[in-house]
Amino acid sequence: MARFMSIALERRGVSCVAQLLDKDAPRTCDAVWETLPHAGPVHHAKYARNEIYTMVERFIDEPIGHENPTVTPIPGDVVFFDFHGGMLDRAFKEEKGLEKLSGVIDLAIFYGRNNLLLNGDVGWVPGNVYATIVEGLDVMAEACNDVWRSGSVGERLVYQRHDG
Repeated sequence: MARFMSIALERRGVSCVAQLLDKDAPRTCDAVWETLPHAGPVHHAKYARNEIYTMVERFIDEPIGHENPTVTPIPGDVVFFDFHGGMLDRAFKEEKGLEKLSGVIDLAIFYGRNNLLLNGDVGWVPGNVYATIVEGLDVMAEACNDVWRSGSVGERLVYQRHDG
């Protein structure tokens, strides 16, 4: 049976529905699903292009590894990144309020084309595509672009189970 999540920009009152890709990324899907809901301050990518994300405390004990990985996400991709403590530099962790965490999970959605997961500090940053947005991508993309133009202060990205 298919599993779905709603992903929302809380303050903007916009959401979309994503279907988990259980056949392509079963370990990632299970890890996220079993620990929902997740929420945190939203950030817009600086380098990847058309991406918004939130970083949450690690909710897995052991690394999942690569599952359905990509460095070129397409519109509608919902991507999981597991960053151990050494992966994020001190200034970035301080800027995002993560300095006390040894590592984080980055939960991201991609809303436009021509994305490239290349970080100038560490190189390629593959992520696990574990869901795809099946409803509401157009309105979410508009809101994501507004996060880029108007800013993310006070906005939260919320992932939760969707029942229908």
